Amino acid sequence: MNKNIESLYNIARKPVRKIIGLMSGTSLDGLDIALCEISGSGENTSVIVTNFETSEYSNEIKKEIRTVFAERNIDFQHLVLLNEWIGLLHAKIINKVLLKWNLKPSEIDIIASHGQTVMHIPKILHRIDKFPNATLQIGDGDHIAVKTGIITISDFRQKHLAVGGEGAPLAAYGDYFLFGKKDKNRIMLNLGGIANFTYLPSTMNSEEVFVTDTGTGNTLIDAFTRLHFPQMAYDKDAKIAKKGQVNQPLLSQLKSDSFFKTSFPKTTSPELFNIGYVQKSILESNTNAISVPNLLATLTRFSAETIAEAIEHAVKTAGLNINQFTIYVSGGGMHNPLLIKYLNELLSCEFKRTDELGISGDAKEAVLFAILANETLSGGEAKFGKRKGIPSILMGKISFPN
Repeated sequence: MNKNIESLYNIARKPVRKIIGLMSGTSLDGLDIALCEISGSGENTSVIVTNFETSEYSNEIKKEIRTVFAERNIDFQHLVLLNEWIGLLHAKIINKVLLKWNLKPSEIDIIASHGQTVMHIPKILHRIDKFPNATLQIGDGDHIAVKTGIITISDFRQKHLAVGGEGAPLAAYGDYFLFGKKDKNRIMLNLGGIANFTYLPSTMNSEEVFVTDTGTGNTLIDAFTRLHFPQMAYDKDAKIAKKGQVNQPLLSQLKSDSFFKTSFPKTTSPELFNIGYVQKSILESNTNAISVPNLLATLTRFSAETIAEAIEHAVKTAGLNINQFTIYVSGGGMHNPLLIKYLNELLSCEFKRTDELGISGDAKEAVLFAILANETLSGGEAKFGKRKGIPSILMGKISFPN
């Protein structure tokens, strides 16, 4: 037997597997690294996060990624070079944090790498009949495996596409395994660049569970903060937005896109919700004179209202009331006090952070990819039915160190 296959087999048989989950989102803040001790699989999954940190991307790294991120016209050579470069970068970061944590690569069973999304275009965005849903994450898994010496599972989204999904969001699997609980109605709300939520009914019936994007989360707020204040990565604590007032004509125009009328589950990306989208809305609503604080306040309200309306619709469709649910928040947007204030105004239910369920809201996405890798190794029992968005599949490609 090939020694790598034998090693993989032995890892799958372990009662507890040490898996590093990696996540770098559309906000391009940096690489989230979560070291997880995972036992069981499916609904019997148990996770302890023993170490977590975010390695922030330098301005140089962000600049390199933004040359291709969500861009139709790019230097193709640069994209190819970035695929290898990001893989090497992530491997270097992992080796550095292992030294910091006083751990040897041999003590880690698996790396679960999401990669860096540079283009996400489901059919509802590209609308070209002959082409399927598509997505691309760069940061080659073979480079990570070779440079760390650790078996790496990566490129999770392609299997989701291959069986008819849209490649995102993938949170339903881990959310259901970790946070689903009998007699507890829960919404797991992730406030990333794009916002999404997982619907977890108290029945714990996996065929009722679904996950969907709602639209923009932080991406437009961050983009316009950078546009007007190049030295700022984002509007920290919503200091600028809190000085502004919501512009109702612009808000109405922002909400007029057909995406918001599309049925659940659905996915979207900065390929739709970008600076051009807002500039077009400003032109069509005749709000060209809007101040920066008012613009940021309006974009924050735009995120809040589209999130709240999506959640309300999901709950009402199930014949329930929002006050029967607890919403658990994760992602960078949970640190935006104005966004959270608006959500509390719009949804009459209890809001908590996923920290109260034992998983840091900042670490959650990295942990979820560790869980997907764990399922690839030893899972396959959970059945989500044959529904759009949550196929009952195992995901990820396996890269060996040698």
